[in-house]
Amino acid sequence: MSATIRKIDRPRLRRSEVPAYLLETHGIPIALATLNKLATIGGGPEMQYAGRIPLYTPEALDVWAESRLSKPVRSTAGKVA
Repeated sequence: MSATIRKIDRPRLRRSEVPAYLLETHGIPIALATLNKLATIGGGPEMQYAGRIPLYTPEALDVWAESRLSKPVRSTAGKVA
């Protein structure tokens, strides 16, 4: 029997690395404290645990970041609350 090891293209990120990733990749500023809160109450990006350590895939962060953005608008009147 051989175990299949799935190689990932981009490594998972620890929560402390997520704010920098979201800012650099998507231009979305978010505080680490906000991510901590969202991990507790829900509404944050999907995560997986390695023991007690939450890890985030770049793909899950990309999906979550896109879900936070509005549709493109041409004026402030087009912004939906």
